[in-house]
Amino acid sequence: MRADSLSELVSFLDGLPEPRIVMDADYRIVAANQAYAREFGASQALLGRTCYAVSHRFDVPCDQAGESCPLSRCQESGSPQRVLHLHYTPRGEEHVDVELTPIRDERGRVRYFVETMRVVRQASSKAAARGLVGRSPAFVRMLERMLRVAGSSAAVLLLGETGTGKELVARAIHEASERSTGPFVAVDCAGLTESLFESELFGYEKGAFTGASHRKLGLVEAAAGGTLFLDEIGELPPALQVKLLRLLETGTYRRVGGLDSLAADFRLVSATHRNLPAMVEAGEFRRDLYFRINTFPIHTPALHERREDIPLLAQSLLERVDRRKGRRFTAAALDALVHRRYSGNIRELRNLIERATLMADGDEIDLADCLDAEEYRLSPSTTVATGAAFCLAEPTDLAGLEARYLEWLLPRCQGDVAKAAAQLGVSPRTLYRKLQARRRGAAT
Repeated sequence: MRADSLSELVSFLDGLPEPRIVMDADYRIVAANQAYAREFGASQALLGRTCYAVSHRFDVPCDQAGESCPLSRCQESGSPQRVLHLHYTPRGEEHVDVELTPIRDERGRVRYFVETMRVVRQASSKAAARGLVGRSPAFVRMLERMLRVAGSSAAVLLLGETGTGKELVARAIHEASERSTGPFVAVDCAGLTESLFESELFGYEKGAFTGASHRKLGLVEAAAGGTLFLDEIGELPPALQVKLLRLLETGTYRRVGGLDSLAADFRLVSATHRNLPAMVEAGEFRRDLYFRINTFPIHTPALHERREDIPLLAQSLLERVDRRKGRRFTAAALDALVHRRYSGNIRELRNLIERATLMADGDEIDLADCLDAEEYRLSPSTTVATGAAFCLAEPTDLAGLEARYLEWLLPRCQGDVAKAAAQLGVSPRTLYRKLQARRRGAAT
């Protein structure tokens, strides 16, 4: 590619609304468009620097630091690549959806790579007053799948334990979709009786039954142009599953007492904590309905799968529920929150924190405020030392020693993996890998 061709490419990119940079095969930034300069800072300071140094502050390419590298994958495949990364920005670390496209010269050889960056507004890697919060590998995997499906019309099925924030995830998918300006309508399937199902979902005409003094719009009609979220869809009895399947198969419905077929216009997101495949095999859930709602499944991780996110979640929830702003947790309180087992996941953590804010009198939330002596006493197997020293009562193997040391260190860094990695002298991605390996080992 000639120099004038590169300038033509940059001129073209300047007219596009999304931040883009141009890199060579050695990871060096050779150009940046105006949108990048507005979003991430002055482009002149970038030229000649490597993408991994700017975005991650790494000394080596991403794939050598435990991260998926789109440029390396793009070089191998010769085709566009897309990944979700945590990038440094003028606002701190943020989730960024990265798409890399190879640019070929007149002979068909890849000469440059255009990287398009979209900051994810639906999730935060820092404590936030609303929305999704997290930065653990399990959370990032979920977020990446969310972004993959958000721009399509595919039906999404959210799977996970109760209290993992499935409605928040459904809202985030809606906000990232082309239907974001339309309504988001949530339906609790567990609360729908057979007699109310059709009138609630489809609405009714005036005079359809005794007491129907006016026309009522149903939830399907209310969701027109937006997203219909069916929460706890596994609780629907078989008779209602048939009616829902007909709606999804035909894309039409009739109000109760009405004669006209109306076209449904919504994007479907469903959620359940039940094991739907097992219910299908047991004849408790229709197989055809299961495949209709399960185009794109997403697992919402439980707290024990993203334990390193608990300090971040705890501070976020504290900001949301505390009537006295600006309070923080002590190290001992965070220790207790991190190492506690939550059967109710984020919902239970929120309740525990809200109760602690009512119990605390000072400017800090302490261990005594978080734990009720009768109901929330930590068992010996989950209690950890909260003093300043790390000590062992007996010899242990190196893997066990490393795991126990990380358990001790993370709460003292307020769950900040980057800070802990700096103290350990390793990259944040390396530490994330160790934490993920430890969690997989604990699960088995």
